[in-house]
Amino acid sequence: MTVRSAIFKVCEAGWALAMIALLGLAACGGGGAGGSSGNNASNNPSGLIGGNLLGTSLSLSGVVSTFAGSSLNPGILDASGVSAQFYSPEGVTTDGTNLFVADSFNNSIRQITIASGVVSTLAGTGGATSGTGDGTGGVAQFNLPMGITTDGTNLYVSDTQNHTIRQIVIATQVVSTLAGTPAASGVADTASGVSASFDFPQGITTDGTNLYVADSGNCTIRKIVIATKVVSTLAGTAGACTKVDGTGAAARFSAPYGLTTDGVNLYVADTGNQAIRKIVIATGAVSTLATSATFADPKGICTDGINLYVTRSYDHTIHKIVLSSGAETTLAGTANVSGSTDSGVQPPLFYQPIGIATDGTSLYVADSGNNAIRKIQ
Repeated sequence: MTVRSAIFKVCEAGWALAMIALLGLAACGGGGAGGSSGNNASNNPSGLIGGNLLGTSLSLSGVVSTFAGSSLNPGILDASGVSAQFYSPEGVTTDGTNLFVADSFNNSIRQITIASGVVSTLAGTGGATSGTGDGTGGVAQFNLPMGITTDGTNLYVSDTQNHTIRQIVIATQVVSTLAGTPAASGVADTASGVSASFDFPQGITTDGTNLYVADSGNCTIRKIVIATKVVSTLAGTAGACTKVDGTGAAARFSAPYGLTTDGVNLYVADTGNQAIRKIVIATGAVSTLATSATFADPKGICTDGINLYVTRSYDHTIHKIVLSSGAETTLAGTANVSGSTDSGVQPPLFYQPIGIATDGTSLYVADSGNNAIRKIQ
């Protein structure tokens, strides 16, 4: 095991133990949640919904390559492709032209130009320095950001260890705190902006009007009206961390992580329950789409409107679920085998993949343990 791997394992174990203590769970995955997927709205007249380009099933061969970063070089370095450096990237989203990455252990938000693979730092101080400060670009501070989504103009980030939701204006790099109180966890509903509170928020997505947040420590799915910053609980009850299908507060989740939307429904990687859940946005009705050992440790999730694509972090695999039938297949990776190989003579391998996004053609995976962004074509 490399020194970096050992550090990652220790940090991850600490996070998992903290979550177990907070939630009273026998087990609930550590790490974090990937953000929603993203695509180019110009390819679809229905436009960008939560970063998703909907209605066309991705045509994927399963070929895996390393798009940016390197498992051998954890750190923070702006460069091109595998010369760039990340440190445990978690969330990923896209506007169709760029990828945006929640580079968790670097406490920063990175940008990758898809056409060239050039990586730059959009916001955050980078490295181990964490904080709560708003500001522009490198002046702003984050503390273990994990989830990320976009409406094409702004980025919205689950700043997990600050228990806040941050907003970044892409064009200006201005960072502000949209909701939540830094470093003060809890659940404060029907509150606005910084008067609201979260407990380790992770996955995040948007339908363009509202944000939806997997409030992992509270075992709930929260809703934020972007225009007013009013926060409410869409489904689940804070502190009631079990598994129950139902409507609104009657439903139950356990350490939900990943979150995505097709504009009508939310899909949740309900990690503690090893399940994929569905929420009808209009009613808050929650049902179970898939659950079994097959979905052990689901973390990141995105959709093309026809299928769901799910990362199984500790199994080191990427799965595909057909929404109409629930049929599930392993798209890439080998179960219970970690590594960093791309497609070729050896089978492609991942190491604790978390975030996942699509530009309508390919999938992009935040391969957290490999400090890299991988591409599946």
